[in-house]
Amino acid sequence: MQATETTYKLIKKIKDDRFDEDKIPQYELLLNLGTRDFQVGIIDTDQNRFLFLEDYVFPNVSSQDELIEALDVLFEAHAFLKANYWKSIKVSLKNQNFVQVPQALFSEDVLVDYLKFNTHINTEEEDFVPVYLKNTQAVTVFAIHKDIKAWFANVYPNNSPKFVHQSAVLIDGVMEAAKRKPGNPLYIYIDRFKLHVLSVHNGNLIFYNQFIIKQFSDYIKYIMLVMKSLNMNQQTSQVILWGYIGKNSPHYHEFYKYINNVAFGERPANLEFSYFFDEAQDHHFFDLYSIHLS
Repeated sequence: MQATETTYKLIKKIKDDRFDEDKIPQYELLLNLGTRDFQVGIIDTDQNRFLFLEDYVFPNVSSQDELIEALDVLFEAHAFLKANYWKSIKVSLKNQNFVQVPQALFSEDVLVDYLKFNTHINTEEEDFVPVYLKNTQAVTVFAIHKDIKAWFANVYPNNSPKFVHQSAVLIDGVMEAAKRKPGNPLYIYIDRFKLHVLSVHNGNLIFYNQFIIKQFSDYIKYIMLVMKSLNMNQQTSQVILWGYIGKNSPHYHEFYKYINNVAFGERPANLEFSYFFDEAQDHHFFDLYSIHLS
């Protein structure tokens, strides 16, 4: 018990009463893995209904080995995560080792070369994965640690997961959301340790980047920087906000001082949610929900 308490902490759990372990073969398993947090989602693909959500943090993880150890403990204690008969499994990685490449310039033979432009890579310890984005002419190329990839392969030997990247997931999710939004809002996703900023205009992805946040003032600094580069007005331009920020939190009220026209984003329109999910604000877990699109 002590090892479990110090290795991971369950922050939130929501379970629709329609969830049935006997129906796992018709469910899609979504896993969202960061360096110190982890989310689980389950979708009934026959009904496009989101049935199950768990949100964990790893308070004492500071290395790749410790992350794998935390996953070992969590999965071993979990009632059904290790099941090998899911309809499909998708694993989204949150890391900074990625680059967006225009499809017209893309070749799978030079994945390493693309990443060298944007990040430090280690060919001995990392594998490199392309993700073709559905709604824009781009490919996300990212690195995944070989030990993490091997760990998932060991857990799911008969059901190979599809690996995607958080940036690709957010781009897919925002591109879908933008189809129902008039004008040209700035889209923001606030993660626990990062800020993601996107702009979509007339169905085209104009801007995507992520920023490491060390203090709250960094949010404002980076958002203002992006708005200025896109010729957006902080008083009149609309901002759509998702992520780990409460509607009545001090951080939100501070945020609102600088950007007046803020609206919280909605859940993906392609998924159904029962009243059980009312306990989670609609703008939370947008990246987890959007893995389904990748």
